[in-house]
Amino acid sequence: MRVLELRRLALHTSLLVRQPVSRLCHRLSSMDLCGVVKTLERMAPLRLAAPWDNVGLLVEPSSCRVRTVLLTNDLIPEVVDEAVSLGADLIVSYHPPIFVPLKALRQSSWKERLLVRCIERQIAVFSPHTSWDAVRGGVNDWLASCFDGAADSEPVEKDSVDPDAGMGRLLRLRAPVTVGEAAARVKAHLKLPSVRLALGSGQTAESTVQAVAVCAGSGGSVLKGVAGAELYLTGEMSHHEVLDAQQRGVSVLLTEHSYSERGLPRAVRREAPPRAGCGRRAGVDCGHRTAGRALGGRVS
Repeated sequence: MRVLELRRLALHTSLLVRQPVSRLCHRLSSMDLCGVVKTLERMAPLRLAAPWDNVGLLVEPSSCRVRTVLLTNDLIPEVVDEAVSLGADLIVSYHPPIFVPLKALRQSSWKERLLVRCIERQIAVFSPHTSWDAVRGGVNDWLASCFDGAADSEPVEKDSVDPDAGMGRLLRLRAPVTVGEAAARVKAHLKLPSVRLALGSGQTAESTVQAVAVCAGSGGSVLKGVAGAELYLTGEMSHHEVLDAQQRGVSVLLTEHSYSERGLPRAVRREAPPRAGCGRRAGVDCGHRTAGRALGGRVS
């Protein structure tokens, strides 16, 4: 995400530090939902999203003024409970809660129940997903930043309008690193006890690499066949995609899907100032929720 655009949104944001909503809301001015959405779309244009994705404003209440924004990776029941308890008016859910077309909104489906509850509570839902992956300074660049010695970084799949944006990143490091050191850097950056490592044919943990292809989330289709890459870093790949990479001599580091996508909420937390200007603010809370936890791995 571009820092300038992030700071434009931050002009109207401050961090909500788990304090009671009743103590916070009485001293906040509200923002129009349309204005918040336009700012989010300037930060990462929706045209950058993958054509199969479902991004943008997905739930729009009939009337919505935004005072508190909750950021999350996934819209699950615990997140909606938290949004209600915090008095959030907008949930920015990285993954879109509406992906497969819905034919009805009923109580028999957990996802449909969540959407109904958001509508009833006048909570808007916005999902950026792959537009935040593709934008320069977004999720892929955050994931790639564990290799801070990169001399060059370019999208694997470049956007036709903005060549600095696009899916995935191909890094060329200033100096080679061993595969083992690369794994250690990833673990430290993501604060994980372990990651999964599949060594390429003929490679060892002491083999060196200098060209690294990175893709947050599920990177098999983006990374497949990247010319010159010696190491893949992504959240997940299928068994057969990993085998194919190995047989081409490419080693693969897998972090688990959600852990590879945690960067942007932390960027928002870092950039948002403690007090907004112009007497207008909106609280932002980062709710990091995931459907599972990595319990082990091949590199400890």
